[in-house]
Amino acid sequence: MQFVDEVKIYARSGDGGAGCVSFRREKFIPYGGPDGGDGGNGGSVIIEAIPGISTLLDLKQRPHQKATRGRHGMGKDRHGASGDDLVIKVPVGTVVKDAETDEILADLTEAWERIVILKGGRGGQGNARFKTSTNRVPRFSQPGEPGEERCLRLELKLLADVGLLGFPSVGKSSLITKISAARPKIADYPFTTLVPNLGVVAYKNYRSFVVADIPGLIEGAHEGAGLGHRFLRHVERTRILLHLLDPCRTHDSDPIKDYETLNAELAKFDEGLAQRPQIVVVNKMDLPDVRELLTVMQPYFEAKGIAVFPISALTGEGIPELLDEIAGYLWTDDASERIAIADQEC
Repeated sequence: MQFVDEVKIYARSGDGGAGCVSFRREKFIPYGGPDGGDGGNGGSVIIEAIPGISTLLDLKQRPHQKATRGRHGMGKDRHGASGDDLVIKVPVGTVVKDAETDEILADLTEAWERIVILKGGRGGQGNARFKTSTNRVPRFSQPGEPGEERCLRLELKLLADVGLLGFPSVGKSSLITKISAARPKIADYPFTTLVPNLGVVAYKNYRSFVVADIPGLIEGAHEGAGLGHRFLRHVERTRILLHLLDPCRTHDSDPIKDYETLNAELAKFDEGLAQRPQIVVVNKMDLPDVRELLTVMQPYFEAKGIAVFPISALTGEGIPELLDEIAGYLWTDDASERIAIADQEC
């Protein structure tokens, strides 16, 4: 399935039906009076977050979304039927914006969360509604109110606990394949991964967390270089960032410079991202050259108070320790949880 994380759609709610002008005409009832019914309300446009959907592809293929209109009122006091609401189903984590003003209208972060984005037009009243003691024969009714219309931009931001960052070809896809059931494409050339990949990591005590592999980050990503800021927004909801480094990425690569470059890109895109908890992971420890370079890199990160975790996504070396470190950020120990619950109950 094609991954689509941003679409622009045109949505319109249904018009209200018009009220009816009608008079009762029956034998032996000379003064039947008005009996025009009301028009039905137009259908509203509702956006709902549905679990199990991971792309906006369906909306890209059908960018025009319109709810049905209300039926007109009829004689004999018959009211028109209301139009059906249109429910637009989107993945959890979708941000709804006005395409013209860029105003955020909704941020759907919970499953089954929904919002009425466009309200249907109200149906008009028939002439039976306007009968009074001084106006027994009203010859007018109300037209239905028009529906609302709007151009919307939907942006999907993946919901993940851990964001996996790194330059191309440092082993991000290999790592997420090792620790989860995700199976992204793996090859020996840059930009193999063209879309974000989510992997669910099964941890101890029946706990689990979600890791997002964010592709295409290079210098200038915040301005659109590589795959650019199109995928940078997917790390905005993560709680921890893993910086994956490969000291042998190229013949002249500098892992410390790579780390600083990525942090600068995060800060330029969103200052808060650079302040998020970070774990530095040095991959490919199965290579002798990497072990030698690790001794040179560690003093730099130790001076910054950042823990460095050497691993090998190929052999699995160091991965259990890395998962324990991630779990320490995500969950408190059981004793602390029990104390916090007891304090709340008191």
